[in-house]
Amino acid sequence: MAVWEGKKYKLEKSENFDEYMKELGVDMVLRNSVSPTVELKKDGDNYSFTTTSTFKTTTVNFKLGEEFDEETLDGHKVKSVFTLDGTKLVQEQKGDKPSTIIREFTNSELVTTLTLNDVKSVRVYKAV
Repeated sequence: MAVWEGKKYKLEKSENFDEYMKELGVDMVLRNSVSPTVELKKDGDNYSFTTTSTFKTTTVNFKLGEEFDEETLDGHKVKSVFTLDGTKLVQEQKGDKPSTIIREFTNSELVTTLTLNDVKSVRVYKAV
């Protein structure tokens, strides 16, 4: 059983996220309303990653290694592909502004590192 199975993670702290969102071109209202709870589920080869915030709830469904069309929280259309490297779920978003999101799971927390150009943000979530 993977360390993330059966767990939800609530955002505890965030570093440089506003700068990351600015680099993406996200407006201030959306930048200030994102304090989410996240959950990763697996069913066979299918995964779903759900983000729940006061603004919106979104679910991304994917299979590892398969590129798919994704609409980000702010409405941008990108191509994404997820890979799993041990306890790290790596997401590559391709579009006007390519971004890499690395989510590293432990029994007690999820550390998400978001990188776009030279802007890097780290968000720490605690298991709830």
